[in-house]
Amino acid sequence: MIDALDHLAIAGEAATYETLLGRRAVDGRLQTRNVGLTFGASGGPLAKMVFATGALDAAERLLGRRAVPTTRGVLLEIDPAASHGTPIALVERQDAPPPSPALCDEAAAIGELDHVVIRSPNPERAIAFYAGRLGLDLRLDRSNPQWGARLLFFRCGDLVVEIAHDLRRGVSDVPDTLWGLSWRAADIAAAQARLKAAGVVVSEVKPGRRPGTQIVAVSDRTNGVPTILIGGQRHW
Repeated sequence: MIDALDHLAIAGEAATYETLLGRRAVDGRLQTRNVGLTFGASGGPLAKMVFATGALDAAERLLGRRAVPTTRGVLLEIDPAASHGTPIALVERQDAPPPSPALCDEAAAIGELDHVVIRSPNPERAIAFYAGRLGLDLRLDRSNPQWGARLLFFRCGDLVVEIAHDLRRGVSDVPDTLWGLSWRAADIAAAQARLKAAGVVVSEVKPGRRPGTQIVAVSDRTNGVPTILIGGQRHW
C-alpha cells in the first residue's frame, strides 16, 4: 500500500531549508533524493507526513477494511484520531521527482532524509498503527535505559519512520507528536563547514549512537524542527 514517504509539510519558509539543505526549491517544493518538503503549512513546525502509494483507490479501500477513517480530496487524509494525533495523508505517485538543484558542491549539500521522528507516549499503540494499519516494516524495537528511550524503526522506502518513547514518563494515551528530522550528508564535515560559513549554529562533528556514524546537531534555522545531520554507514 505505502511505497515511500512522498513529502513533509513544513510550517516555515522555503528559504530556511534552502540554506539548511543546500538546494533550491522549485515551484514551492524542495526535493532531496528520497523525500520532498513543502512550505507554509498550518499546524506545528512539522505539519504533516504524506506517504506515496501507486494506487490511491486501493489504499483507500484497504484502510477502510483496517478501520482507518479517511477523507478523499487531492490527498487521502487519515483521521487524526486514527493516527493518534499525527497528521498523515497519502498521495498517488508513480515515480519520485528528481532532486532539487544543489546550491553548492553536491558533497556539501544534503542528499536525503535518514529518518523522521515521532514522539509517542504509547509504543505498543504505535506498533499497532504503523505496522498493523499502515503496513510499514518494523525493523527495530530497542529499549536503552542509558538513553531513557524505547526506539521503534519502521522502514519506509529508503528511509525510516522512528517512534521514540520516553521510558521515564511511562505509558499514556496522550497524542503522538510529529517531532524531528535527521538528514543524511555524503560528506558531513563539508556540510557542517558550509552551514557554519552561512552563520547557522551547528555542533562539531561527533560520533553517533550507531557505530560508524557521525552526527552534527543543528541549533537554529530549522523553522523550529529538531534537526541533526548524519554521516557514515547505514545500519537499518
